[in-house]
Amino acid sequence: MREEKEMQRRRAARQREGTQRGREAPREGGEELRRDPWVVGVDEAGRGPWAGPVVAAAVVLGERGVEIEGLADSKRLTAGQREGLFQAIKAQAVVWTVGWAEVEEIDKVGIRGATEAAMVRAVAAVWEKMVGRPERVWVEAAGVWVDGKELPRWPYPSRAIVRGDATVAAIAAASIVAKVVRDQYMTALEERFPGYGFAGHKGYGTAEHRAALNRWGPTAAHRRSFAPVAQFLLNSCKRERSAGEERENDMMVT
Repeated sequence: MREEKEMQRRRAARQREGTQRGREAPREGGEELRRDPWVVGVDEAGRGPWAGPVVAAAVVLGERGVEIEGLADSKRLTAGQREGLFQAIKAQAVVWTVGWAEVEEIDKVGIRGATEAAMVRAVAAVWEKMVGRPERVWVEAAGVWVDGKELPRWPYPSRAIVRGDATVAAIAAASIVAKVVRDQYMTALEERFPGYGFAGHKGYGTAEHRAALNRWGPTAAHRRSFAPVAQFLLNSCKRERSAGEERENDMMVT
């Protein structure tokens, strides 16, 4: 019993040390990166693209993971930096998980509902992976911290943190995991739909993507509820209707 209490005391001291170190570490723009070992950090990638899934990630860094150097908002990192950090997170974090919402779900419930569903799945996977692990008690006490202004509907103690991906290590790690995993998926999608440029723009609304959409039309990976894709489908229907009316008129004339 005495040894167990001593171990808990040392863990608590290391957690306080890690948090204080994060608070004291200045970041670009005067920001500070908070390093809480047992927080479940949550972020997503893929809310805005015209195609592909939205992916959420949840990360518990633990005492080794908080030591990872270079953690930052994934949007500020190069692809090479993100990949290197992703490998470090996989090797050093206590647990990392991802949750998906595919295009069909996005079109059915909207991007907001689909993003929430992906986050719920990612965090549920955290608890599944931590069944029977001694660290779970610290994770449950620390709670779930989510990047942004809103929280999903779930029973966990949680905090929504605006720009959390730039100020909280666990959320920054989650943003990197979500981005890398989704980018890998979109790169593989290029093989299914060559010519659309998915490996480059990752489904976002670039000029290249718009040109491909106008030339070949939407694929099964496109979000038909998103305005650019919906507008293309509407225009296509109008063109087909107009062509049909012209054929009918020609037949009446002859």
